[in-house]
Amino acid sequence: MAHSRPPFRADHVGSLLRSKPLQEARAKREKGAIGEEQLRDVENREIEKVIGKQEEIGLKLATDGEFRRAYWHFDFFSMLDGVELYELDHGIQFQGVQSKPQSIRITGKMGFSNHPMVEHFRFLKAHTRVTPKMTIPSPSVMHFRLEPGAVAKSAYPDRDAIFDDLAVAYQKAVRAFYDAGCRYLQWDDTAWAYLCSQEQLTKAKERGLDVDHLQETYTRCINKGLEAKPADMTITTHVCRGNFRSTFISSGGYEPLRFLPKGKKMVVVGLVTSKTGRLEPREEVKRRIEEAAKFVALDQLCLSPQCGFASTEEGNVLAEDEQWAKLRMIVELAGEVWGN
Repeated sequence: MAHSRPPFRADHVGSLLRSKPLQEARAKREKGAIGEEQLRDVENREIEKVIGKQEEIGLKLATDGEFRRAYWHFDFFSMLDGVELYELDHGIQFQGVQSKPQSIRITGKMGFSNHPMVEHFRFLKAHTRVTPKMTIPSPSVMHFRLEPGAVAKSAYPDRDAIFDDLAVAYQKAVRAFYDAGCRYLQWDDTAWAYLCSQEQLTKAKERGLDVDHLQETYTRCINKGLEAKPADMTITTHVCRGNFRSTFISSGGYEPLRFLPKGKKMVVVGLVTSKTGRLEPREEVKRRIEEAAKFVALDQLCLSPQCGFASTEEGNVLAEDEQWAKLRMIVELAGEVWGN
């Protein structure tokens, strides 16, 4: 029952705790003590180390840990044509804490050209012996996170007018990553979990979003973007309730398992938390896999942490050795449940 193509029986979401040398280099760059080239050299070295660690513990995939990013989503969005990062008077509200007061706004016609993350992927692919996995935010996240007035009238009449160009930009992104050798691409999409939360729907409505039709609108945009997917490329979706400094945003039930059709579609269940260093009892994780298998064939399931370990550069509140212990356990459990 081992799975030779992504998603793998033992998988992970993408982001990893930033290493101390990387944190120090970023702080120096922010102060102007080093230049971009020096920072990139440190990033390269630290990414090579973290790739090697993923291979060492037995994962069949490797990411760059999102080591070149400050955010899991805003960095990608701000590198699109016609989009920029800007300062706000507030951050995104998590449970008891806010993220940095930044967001994205649209200043011109959106597009995908010369995006730096294609080169980021090429570096990853050139330095790993396993499957290189690229993670990018889903297009729905961009729309969901736009503040009122964040779309220039000279570019689009309103927020809801961006979807066609946004989908085309993602078509170009899919082709660009594919041409760079990517066969495992993940679209991170927190918006779907927020649509299950009445509190988040209320907040979205206050921001002027048409919450009664977001599901249909997001589905159309995503499906249009996926039209560019070649047959031999796997594109997955990661859904969670928010992840920043070991806190979350929304609450609510997940009911995808009972709707999953029998066949080739796979579900990666996040049964190991990335928010604390405590290692879950192995038998407890196995029991939860068994519970999931009551609704979905065991052969359609995989195992991973519930989210990344550092959705932003600040990272969650646990140690690097605790992070690796969790990932190693996932590899071992996957071998015990599904075989190698």
